[in-house]
Amino acid sequence: MIDVFQDAQKLSLYLAYNVNVDAIVYLRKEHIEKLIRELGAENIKSRMEDYPREINEPIDFVARLIHALKTGKPMAVPLVNEEMHTWFDERFKYDVERMGGQVGIIANLLANLDFKKVIAYSPILAKRQAQMFVNKPNLLYPVVENGKLVLKKPIEAYRENDPVKVNRIFEFRKGTRFKLGNEVIEVPHSGRFIVASRFESIRIETKEDLKPFLPEIGEIVDGAILSGYQGIKKRYSDGKDANYYLRKAKEDIRLLKKNKDIKIHVEFASIQDRELRKKVIYNIFPLADSVGMDESEIAHILNSLGYPKLADRIFNYNRIEDTVLGGKIILDELNLEILQIHTIYYLMYITYKDNPLSEDELRQSLEIATTLAAARASLGDIKSPDDFKVGLRVPYNEYGEFVKLRFEEAKRKLRTREYKIVIIPTRLVKNPVSTVGLGDTISAGAFTSYLALLRRKGMY
Repeated sequence: MIDVFQDAQKLSLYLAYNVNVDAIVYLRKEHIEKLIRELGAENIKSRMEDYPREINEPIDFVARLIHALKTGKPMAVPLVNEEMHTWFDERFKYDVERMGGQVGIIANLLANLDFKKVIAYSPILAKRQAQMFVNKPNLLYPVVENGKLVLKKPIEAYRENDPVKVNRIFEFRKGTRFKLGNEVIEVPHSGRFIVASRFESIRIETKEDLKPFLPEIGEIVDGAILSGYQGIKKRYSDGKDANYYLRKAKEDIRLLKKNKDIKIHVEFASIQDRELRKKVIYNIFPLADSVGMDESEIAHILNSLGYPKLADRIFNYNRIEDTVLGGKIILDELNLEILQIHTIYYLMYITYKDNPLSEDELRQSLEIATTLAAARASLGDIKSPDDFKVGLRVPYNEYGEFVKLRFEEAKRKLRTREYKIVIIPTRLVKNPVSTVGLGDTISAGAFTSYLALLRRKGMY
């Protein structure tokens, strides 16, 4: 496995679009009880039944937060009311402010792991944000100067007037107990609840001056990880809409592949609006080679594809056979090369029988992914390639044998001869320093090791 990791380090990657500041609160019982007192248990229960899809007012936030605490599942809900910034800042002291957004997290991860070259792009880059990128020679930001593409350190490329996107992240711990009226709630799993800023000033796009240089960037790199489509709004006040930005996003992928057929990984994230989710799925996924997601995101996608009963089963019961069936449907309907699924207790690849990698090689790729995630959970961040060894010391979770048994049962029940499907138990840190970015770490580790294994076989 170490040799595959070392091969992956020789790769160059392009990353776009979403970078933000993560303002993290380590949620304590006192925080929760204070919010319940302020807004009222019955009011919160009533709004929980409404299940607000976005945060417009404080009760929306508290209702969805307590729903996340009850289920122990990581969630992200968009904040659309800019005036609520003050409400949050008055009630919470942020324990940590650090790099956030899938691009920001993966860029710092790969740079610290000494990958050959990491080109990270965000359409906005304020100084506060630029300072959160690691200052290493292999981490670069693309700019256009005198009509030519120039790669600079982010701290040398920021723009004075660019806005800063702040996401508030509430980390919760397994075992936290609190009362909601007469109900006693105990958090079943550690996780995080993200209040994701979705404002007009932030657009998911490649700026027009850089766009002509995407084919040149595609020639420099070995693959691209694209994310942030959850930040697209249905409509903007200037008359533009989601269709406009999705057309631009499709152009970007075609331009990146124009001179060299690089592989594209899309990291999916929760999109609450069903119509918008459907637009992203049908416009972006068919142009990607690889997509990464967790089980709740699989359920959301299946719902959009017209499989609501299967989506409900996955969301409510988390049975491996339903996840396998759902993964096969997504792979087939959206013409993907490979689907990577990450959950608390297992990681899975679903691909076709003719994939050049063997099942053992696919398992190696997933092993690298869970080892990196275990290192990040143990340390809070990965600062050097040596941190990989920390992940190797983390044991597999206690449900590992159960996962393997259920997986074999699922394969017997379902038609899988046309596919290669592999599963491994996760290395699980019982008291993680942080859970933010674990899914991104898994997907980056899996995709880059997948590319390295393909290259080793002369297939890429």
